Amino acid sequence: MRHQKSINHLGRTSTHRKAMLSNMASSLIKHKRISTTIAKAKALRGYVEPLITRAKIDSTHSRRVVFSYLQDKDAVTELFRDVSVKVADRPGGYVRILKTGFRLGDNADMCIIELVDYNEALLTVKEASNKKATRRRKPASKKATDAVAPVAKESEAKTEEDDKEESDATEGEEKI
Repeated sequence: MRHQKSINHLGRTSTHRKAMLSNMASSLIKHKRISTTIAKAKALRGYVEPLITRAKIDSTHSRRVVFSYLQDKDAVTELFRDVSVKVADRPGGYVRILKTGFRLGDNADMCIIELVDYNEALLTVKEASNKKATRRRKPASKKATDAVAPVAKESEAKTEEDDKEESDATEGEEKI
């Protein structure tokens, strides 16, 4: 029985699993989004989130600890320079897993794992949805406004004609 066994071994030896997670984590940090299976993505989330939390404190010790996990200088530099600045105020939850369906070859559950603050499409959608907070009625159609406008013009024209007639009448009385 596997009571209290929390780690998913992913069908690999420990060294193979560590190397795979290290490579996936460095790819995720460099490219901000990768496509993989759901099981690997969940294992990667538990691997990379503590590294991102560690990167919030930029010290030599933190860099060495992160490098011992990633084994990639470019990924460590990217993590401490760009990623840690973007997630500085976030208390956790640095990655998002989006399910994409099944792989054609073996029908495995596939997903995209990405860094949360780097998905520009979702950020713009969120901003756009915040702009319209209340629902309003649609404005009147153009035909309705055109139908109202001539009536108003006719009433204005009638008042102008009435004014002219009144002024003509008063002038006529004065001439007599």
